[in-house]
Amino acid sequence: MKERNPYQIIKSRYITEKTTVLEGLQHASSNRCVSKCNKPKYVFIVDKKANKTEIAKSIETIYAEKKIKVKEVNTINVKPKKRRVRGYKGFRSGFKKAIVTLESGDSIDDAI
Repeated sequence: MKERNPYQIIKSRYITEKTTVLEGLQHASSNRCVSKCNKPKYVFIVDKKANKTEIAKSIETIYAEKKIKVKEVNTINVKPKKRRVRGYKGFRSGFKKAIVTLESGDSIDDAI
């Protein structure tokens, strides 16, 4: 099987309020339960046909200059939502997102 370009597998980074909180858990020390989350987690929108090993290899290839190591990948298929626009019924497209856990000490962001 032909190997795909990593940029075809990883479409974009998914940044919402919840994902920002998830990324910041590694620096939180106020709660004992939260202080155990010392491994950084990042969320990406990925190709619907991509599997976990392809996602991990693509992340490591894209961020090769930062020398990160992917420890774990969890995937979620987000279903399409019903929408109404000007009286017409339709759907917002569904997508697949991947929660990528890195080794402790690794970071994608330059600011941290």
